[in-house]
Amino acid sequence: MSDLDEQQSALERTAPGGYELVLPPGWVRIPLREGMKEALEKILFSHMEQVPEGIPRDDAMRFRLEMRRQLEKQARAARRNGGLDLYLPVLPRGGIFLMASFIVAELPIGRDHTIPPQAVLAQLAAEEVPGGTATTVDVAGAPALRRVYPSTSAEQEQQDAPPTRRVDYVVPVADDPGRWISINFSTPGDGDIDSEFTDVLVELFDAVVGTFRWSYE
Repeated sequence: MSDLDEQQSALERTAPGGYELVLPPGWVRIPLREGMKEALEKILFSHMEQVPEGIPRDDAMRFRLEMRRQLEKQARAARRNGGLDLYLPVLPRGGIFLMASFIVAELPIGRDHTIPPQAVLAQLAAEEVPGGTATTVDVAGAPALRRVYPSTSAEQEQQDAPPTRRVDYVVPVADDPGRWISINFSTPGDGDIDSEFTDVLVELFDAVVGTFRWSYE
């Protein structure tokens, strides 16, 4: 075996096989590569026993089926964009159904092992995001990038969606130079993306990212 092969084998042994994080009560994970259909069925029949106030009992199943259609549409779109997992709340909190979600995805930054992660983060931080800010933070014991910005009017028109607050984390994969993931959060909040309620949802997401750890099992 060549020195390069030995280095590659050592890298494969030390690189994480996945990740772990702690979800708030009422949130679920939908895997986007394998098991997506089964996860959606479980959400529909096991987690969505409650429906919003104002929906008649006779319309409960119709509500669940429409939610499944929307979830499947969202999951397929996330998978097309390189998503690994989709996370979202399926149970009300304080009697309110939260409109929020986040996606863990692979990033096509490139696998140039010669570029230090700090240089990649600096370049990403220098990219202008309209109405947004970028800061360097720590995720799982390593430097990462956190960006906060609003959705653009063009996105809102194209997707026929309300304005949303976005928060992205760009994280290098531990012990695997050149590999990166992103953790992308989006919420319309309470309709005002600058409200205190929206700030609370962002803080909740930041707390979840604070529990992110690499898994070596």
